Amino acid sequence: MNLPNRLTLMRIIMIPFFVFFLMTSFFPFGKWIAFGLFIAASLTDFLDGYIARKNNLVTDFGKFADPLADKLLVCSALICLLSLSKINVYIVLIIIARDFIISGFRLVAAGKGIVIAADWSGKVKTALQMVMILFVIADIPFLSIVTIILEIAVVILTVSSLLECLIKNRNVLSEKK
Repeated sequence: MNLPNRLTLMRIIMIPFFVFFLMTSFFPFGKWIAFGLFIAASLTDFLDGYIARKNNLVTDFGKFADPLADKLLVCSALICLLSLSKINVYIVLIIIARDFIISGFRLVAAGKGIVIAADWSGKVKTALQMVMILFVIADIPFLSIVTIILEIAVVILTVSSLLECLIKNRNVLSEKK
């Protein structure tokens, strides 16, 4: 197993620890430990892709596991933050619905022998979601306006990246194989 794939697995392994510390109120500084774990996990997302592309270490496992790890990390964080009443339910629903729609769309495409790779708007969307989650976790009162702006930007980018992907690959929905 190469280094990018190990980083992806590390990100997946960090998720339960992140959830534990974020959701455990009896553990001193749990929120800040979760914050640090989320930063570390988010950095592995950047690093695994960079290393894989730079050193030609792209694998089928990485193509599958990397986006899965991203979705697990982001969705776990969003669900926990929703449970803690730290984020609006509509934001969470829009982000999770977009991921389900794109995943389903990719399955239909794969059935037709078409591979829909992640594009830059999807990568920027994921990065912005991760930054927003960090601001929501930190919950620093004097930065609340920044958090609100990030939430709005994430919703706009999430919807626009969905539409971009669907429009760019609309041929997938044609009845032709």
